[in-house]
Amino acid sequence: MKKYQTKRSPVRMLVAAIAPLLIVAGLAVIGYSFLIGDPFAGSLFGAEPPNNSTMKLTVPEMQRVKEVPVYDGAMNDESALHDGTLHVRSTGFPWHQGSNTYIAGHRMGFPGTKSYLVFWDLDKLENGDEVILSDANGTRYTYQVFKTQVVGPTAFHVTQPVAGKSVVTLQTCTLPDYAERLIVQAELTTVA
Repeated sequence: MKKYQTKRSPVRMLVAAIAPLLIVAGLAVIGYSFLIGDPFAGSLFGAEPPNNSTMKLTVPEMQRVKEVPVYDGAMNDESALHDGTLHVRSTGFPWHQGSNTYIAGHRMGFPGTKSYLVFWDLDKLENGDEVILSDANGTRYTYQVFKTQVVGPTAFHVTQPVAGKSVVTLQTCTLPDYAERLIVQAELTTVA
């Protein structure tokens, strides 16, 4: 019985020899980047994450939004909305690069609480107005409004990241019947 040998092409042999070297070199560069804490490694995660998700919201152009507590919870977490505003748990945080930090607040709210009329004048925001989030470390994330829209209550696409941007999205109900959602989006401009 005759045995046949297949001949490997020179290109396949070259690729087989170089591929492992390129993989090892790439991993070494990434590992070294993390080791020395350079900007390449830091840019993967944005700002230094705080030890908890506590945040405060300030919107200078809105009467009642100065250091309002932002509680982390599920989309339907009424207890968080009762005492301030709600960061929807399935969305990003400001310290995550490329995230959409989604925050809901009541239009009317509950008298005597931080939720009372908190987003009453959200519809007054204009392009260029500032939205400021502060985290538990005291880091301030300043955003500028770039988009306002009205969507239906099941339009979940507004919770998704926006390509090429880190954003905060503020949401409240529309007047007079609260049937739809007013959405204001702002892009991250500075972290201090």
